[in-house]
Amino acid sequence: MPEFTYEIKDTFGKLVESPNGWAKELKFISWAGRDPKYDLRDWSPDGTKMNKGITFTKEELIALRDLLNSIEL
Repeated sequence: MPEFTYEIKDTFGKLVESPNGWAKELKFISWAGRDPKYDLRDWSPDGTKMNKGITFTKEELIALRDLLNSIEL
């Protein structure tokens, strides 16, 4: 498997933390030296491991926010 690089530019916060310490977090990350994107995924307690996640451009994140705001919960 090819090695990948990333640089965490900013961490916005934690959505939820599991009993084992892993936390779903929203971060701003540059993957493989590319322009940073908003990233939502689970991170290990020490921040060295991650699970699969999803990335958003600014426009996609705004669209998601607007969609969520339109849902009655």
